Amino acid sequence: MSTTMQRPAAPPALRRRTPWQVARDNIVWVGAFLALVFLLLPNFVVVLFSFNKPKGRFNYTWTRFSLDAWRHPCSAPGMCKALGLSLKIGIAATVVATILGTLVAFGLARYRFHGRAGANLLVFLPMATPEVVMGSSLLTLFVSIGWSLGAVTIFIAHVMFCLSYVVVTVKARIAGLDPRLEQAAADLYANEVQTFTRVTLPLVAPGIAAGALLAFSLSFDDYIVSNFNASSSSVTFPMYVYGAAQRGTPVQINVIGTIMFLVAILAVGVGQLVASRRNRHKWA
Repeated sequence: MSTTMQRPAAPPALRRRTPWQVARDNIVWVGAFLALVFLLLPNFVVVLFSFNKPKGRFNYTWTRFSLDAWRHPCSAPGMCKALGLSLKIGIAATVVATILGTLVAFGLARYRFHGRAGANLLVFLPMATPEVVMGSSLLTLFVSIGWSLGAVTIFIAHVMFCLSYVVVTVKARIAGLDPRLEQAAADLYANEVQTFTRVTLPLVAPGIAAGALLAFSLSFDDYIVSNFNASSSSVTFPMYVYGAAQRGTPVQINVIGTIMFLVAILAVGVGQLVASRRNRHKWA
């Protein structure tokens, strides 16, 4: 009796994928790449035109490559003074808003009291109020109490609208904490101060840092509220840029914008590096 050996069936021929199928499978990556290019394109233009040597007053047309603006970033009259004022106000407003916002966030997230719902609503109001309304309202307040406009009024106004963003950011971080970690610290005979400084504060620190960075970026970039509450002698960097755009933008503005962009990228990169190393040591 003879047996016949059956040969294994040949594998089906691989069909060639059409361009439509390739595009459909990678639509998410392509869309994310295009969105990223769209968001970063203005920054690339700023970086490119910081090396330009314009013929006239306006730096809108590429002429030729030059490093003059990078060698002399303060050659534009009044620009570095305005930049220094924006940095001083931004740092001071960030420190005050971060401290007050962190305290308010802990109070709203950890305690129950009468008027808590109304306090939460009041925290969101500066974020929802148009900047024109806030700037004009603060101007009316300062004029009615007889305060002269200047750097102090700009600082107070910046703290007012930066405070809400810090509260929301830190409060979201506090809400995500595991209460069992603090309970474990209490079981190990840690008092309230030790629990806060060694357990709670390190866990909330990323939210506090995020709120501080957000507050500084909002303060440094603000124009509307600052314009309402500034005097003729207190000109911030956004106010200087707006005024320079009408009579001729110097290349040094692009240099400062490029430096701020690189500093932001460096801060994000350092944060990601620290987080990755922390996770690596955690799972090692």
